Amino acid sequence: MDRSTLVAAMSARLPAILADIETLVRCESPASVPDAVMKSADLVAALGERYLGTAPDRIVLDDRPHLRWRLGTGQARVLVLAHHDTVWPLGSLETHPFSVADGVLRGPGCFDMKAGLVLALHALAALRSSAGGVPGGVTLLVTGDEELGSPSSRGLIEAEAAGCQAALVLEASADGGALKTARKGVSLYQVRAVGRAAHAGLEPERGVNATVELAHQVLAVAGLADTALGTTVTPTALSSGTVANTVPATGAFAVDARMWDTAEQARVHAAMSSLLPAVPDAVLQISGGPNRPPLPASSSAGLFSLASAIAAELGLAPLEPASVGGASDGNFTAGVGTPTLDGLGAVGGGAHADHEHVLVDALPGRAALVAGLIDRLLAGNE
Repeated sequence: MDRSTLVAAMSARLPAILADIETLVRCESPASVPDAVMKSADLVAALGERYLGTAPDRIVLDDRPHLRWRLGTGQARVLVLAHHDTVWPLGSLETHPFSVADGVLRGPGCFDMKAGLVLALHALAALRSSAGGVPGGVTLLVTGDEELGSPSSRGLIEAEAAGCQAALVLEASADGGALKTARKGVSLYQVRAVGRAAHAGLEPERGVNATVELAHQVLAVAGLADTALGTTVTPTALSSGTVANTVPATGAFAVDARMWDTAEQARVHAAMSSLLPAVPDAVLQISGGPNRPPLPASSSAGLFSLASAIAAELGLAPLEPASVGGASDGNFTAGVGTPTLDGLGAVGGGAHADHEHVLVDALPGRAALVAGLIDRLLAGNE
């Protein structure tokens, strides 16, 4: 295809891109509400069929709908990865209505990541138009449970990524439009203490205080962090006991751990698994473990160089790399050894926050970059 015309072609598509983003944003799809995600999947499937000329495979796992377009025949060489679920609860449109004003698009889930999903569809549609047919060698996978940690889609993602020469993740960009070239791995745990109830005023000595046990464990867990290595181990939501005048018999807290490499992930897991009770007769129950492997910079280096060269060809601003603490499904593709480049979606900010937004002027260039990158990879000039 003629990559020199890509930005102009995507600029011509901008009204359709904005309309498609509006369609998806107005269909609220909180990951925690399966029926809402099902409705969103219907819309995504219809848009995809319109632009790609073929219906997707609809894969429902644990009541979560995932959509897969395998384009062309033979082994896929490029996996394009997106998700259509959001963190925003039903009714969010009432307080955060969809709008486009002064070059800024707003609405729940617009930045993370419905705009990126629309960019993927238009990038593939442009390739289809220039080639006179659907480009072969590409799989587009749109999952419906990323915001839950991808419990049902992880195996599907890893299977589709295996053997591909590249995974391109349409998650939102980092600050200023930077591509996400490294992501921390994530481990999630719950620490539960089991003690023994007793009257807090009459005979507290007969109880085994789960709150006191948890206090010891919170400090022990927090101490597993390693600032020098960028490893964070954060005790988060905590609950214990039932009423104010009873020695708590049970309690628990959650732990969010993030790290840059698998050795640190293994160290933290071993330490979490080895926690011992500090209060006599208390029992500890530790559950959870690694949720996503790290996405190392080495996984994205070649693709980032290629994307940078394409951006220069297209006359776009130089690309910047970013290492981020947040995880995505790109962690899974990198974890199975597939070169992965993330953050190729919309430029904007405020993911999961009241000020979530997308910069409209950046959309055509971003779509052109994705189309050019796919085209170059399929041409075998990587």
